[in-house]
Amino acid sequence: MSFFDKLKVWFNSESSNLPIVDINKRFELLGRTGQGSMSKVYRARDRDNGRTVCLKVLDKVKAEKFEARFKGLKKPPEGEIAMLLKHDNIVQTFEHGLTTDKEPFIVMELVDGVGLNFLIETKHKDLTGKRVNYLSQYATGIEFMHKSGYLHRDICPRNVMVTKEGVVKIIDFGLTIPYKPDYCRPGNRTGTTNYLAPELIKRSPTDNRVDMFALGVTAYEVFTGTLPWEKGPSEKVLSAIVNQAPHDPCEYRPELTDDVVKFLLKGIERDPRNRYQNPADFREAVELLSKKW
Repeated sequence: MSFFDKLKVWFNSESSNLPIVDINKRFELLGRTGQGSMSKVYRARDRDNGRTVCLKVLDKVKAEKFEARFKGLKKPPEGEIAMLLKHDNIVQTFEHGLTTDKEPFIVMELVDGVGLNFLIETKHKDLTGKRVNYLSQYATGIEFMHKSGYLHRDICPRNVMVTKEGVVKIIDFGLTIPYKPDYCRPGNRTGTTNYLAPELIKRSPTDNRVDMFALGVTAYEVFTGTLPWEKGPSEKVLSAIVNQAPHDPCEYRPELTDDVVKFLLKGIERDPRNRYQNPADFREAVELLSKKW
């Protein structure tokens, strides 16, 4: 990055009027809880109030590069979006600001639980009899986001937590965008490879149904323990999503009933007109399934 590019990042940060905090003095870092492509996440104790929180520190260069995709649109930063999303099925955000190094940071509730991806990958007993409930809650949180005017754009098992009490919490709004036409124009391909909707891959115009496709892939994983298409290099996966039929869920779980199979395949229809049109439709469909799942 050139000196002038760095100066631009600094100027934009300064003009945002965000509070600047010395996080090394304010927080006692208790350990890393994860790392995203654009951030580092810590379990931390807030010395100001004694509360143990989740502290997310974004890489300012990568964050600036992502924001640059929306040139001229004045896209709100992740922290600002997260602060607006107050819902039981969305992780609570307490504050956001800038570090003394001008890195954006976000302070959130520390969720006492595990990722949905962990439950899937370990074939955890906590999934049995709770799949319908977890997916219904996930859809409820997404519905709130959409009605609030935002698309998550990175729906997947990795980006949702399940508390010890069984409450689903959507996390990570690094790729979240305002749900407005200018942000849904062709060409902006963002998200996690295995969950990208065909219209997103083909760089066609998009809408809320990209989140619905990703939720459909997530549901397929929750019920079968695997993805609808073979894993592999990104380009191979993207080609499969666009050109190949998904695997029959019964290949992985022969005991799945016809209504479950129909539900799962509709969630990942290539044509957005044929999949669930919104989270309410998805939730209504999943809640018709037997609670034994």
